[in-house]
Amino acid sequence: MRARLALLLPALLLTSAAGEPMLVPDVSQREVEIQYSFTGADLLLFGAIVYPNGRQPKKPADILVVLKGPDQSIMMREKQKVAGIWVNADSVRFRSAPSFYAVASSRPITDVVDDRTAAIYELGVNKLQLSPSSLNESAELDRFQAGLIDLRERTGLFAERQGSVEITQGVLYRARLPLPARVIVGDYTAETFLVQDGRVVAAAVRDITIRKSGFERFMAVAAEQWPFFYGLTAILLAVGMGWAAGAVARRFRA
Repeated sequence: MRARLALLLPALLLTSAAGEPMLVPDVSQREVEIQYSFTGADLLLFGAIVYPNGRQPKKPADILVVLKGPDQSIMMREKQKVAGIWVNADSVRFRSAPSFYAVASSRPITDVVDDRTAAIYELGVNKLQLSPSSLNESAELDRFQAGLIDLRERTGLFAERQGSVEITQGVLYRARLPLPARVIVGDYTAETFLVQDGRVVAAAVRDITIRKSGFERFMAVAAEQWPFFYGLTAILLAVGMGWAAGAVARRFRA
């Protein structure tokens, strides 16, 4: 980690001799491979803050790091008991809910930025812009959004680690964010924000790719590139396993 930063810092110190501070971010893994045995991982997000002329402000700055997965369209349904039977009642579709969202900060988010800034940069699970596609009442939308957030927090797909970002000597920072086993494949972004006096003064993004590997990758590629043969093979396998199970059962009965 320090070796990579040491190579970048001299050049960046020259380019930031005047103007706003700059961020030099990086991540421990640019690619994460998912196999059948994948049980989750911890990503280390680290970097350096480069100040104009190398002069740090008298008041320490804050760092917030956001790790976000591909957006999804999600239908949330509410269950209701009618005549002793649970049935679907009200529903709301969210057009752009992140499949994964985690944020880490050097201090509690409410102490770092105000509500308006947090909403603009989506800093915190309660500040996510989920874009509901239905014209439900505001109170109903809030209820469904709270339900979605609660569901994803319980499965580890939404997480907040406030106060977990470590800043060393006001220049180097590091944070760890969890990737649960249930993350989907796709392109992820790691966004780093530098905040001074409640204002975002610098931001930087690093891309992370999560993909399947081994047999899981082969099956995913086969399903995408040869859907007919993939479906036919799946049917034949299902029929074969059903026949084998039946044969075993008949043998034991005999």
